[in-house]
Amino acid sequence: MNTEPGARGVAVITGGSRGIGAATAIAAAHAGWSVLLTYQHDEQAAIDVVQTIHDAGGLASFVRADMAEETDIAAMFDSADNLGTVTAFVANAGIAAAQSRVDELTATRIAEVLAVNVAGPLLACGQAVRRMSTLHGGAGGGIVLVSSAASRLGAPAEYVDYAASKGAIDTLGLGLSREVANEGIRVNVVRPGIIDTELHGRNGRPDRAKDLAHTIPMQRAGHPAEVAAAIIWLLGDEAGYCTGSILDIAGGR
Repeated sequence: MNTEPGARGVAVITGGSRGIGAATAIAAAHAGWSVLLTYQHDEQAAIDVVQTIHDAGGLASFVRADMAEETDIAAMFDSADNLGTVTAFVANAGIAAAQSRVDELTATRIAEVLAVNVAGPLLACGQAVRRMSTLHGGAGGGIVLVSSAASRLGAPAEYVDYAASKGAIDTLGLGLSREVANEGIRVNVVRPGIIDTELHGRNGRPDRAKDLAHTIPMQRAGHPAEVAAAIIWLLGDEAGYCTGSILDIAGGR
């Protein structure tokens, strides 16, 4: 641990059982936050992340939360309140459906993607602001939204709906950062590129990161820990004058 466990308050991390979210949860605990992570489908993965944190001397727990459900989002933050003062929020949970052209999309698929990837983070940010904002008696804090390089690349013939949802996250970060800049809250966005996580396998292309490595100037996919390190930096005092920033973590792509 870099500091006493839990000394920096509570960090709420959605989608914290796998990939970037799991790496961020582990890094946040190492940096001194008590971590509340969420999962939706794989409870064992959440248990494993929490155990990894506990084994290293950190503090962590988990709850199940569907980021398309307002009641789940509110309950998630209520659980965090039981652990201490929420000082950090990472909106990481997101979904991408199977590759598809726009002329093959359905209203049901679009609604599902937007519910989890846009409405969920908006509602969760509202919960975080109610706890952190000096306007509401809070002591401030940091919010990091996990977007995607797809928001500026468009993901043609793959996931235009996903890319559009991440474009909304970029805009949320810009707008919210200005809304709460004078209330002790910093809001920033990270845009990962091709990261070697299980997300590709869940979408039917387990080798996608390897297959696309040649399109990246650095000639490799990124690692979840590399994104997590940037998130922790943005949440910390070292980034104290950063708000409204969008940080690309994409190997130059």
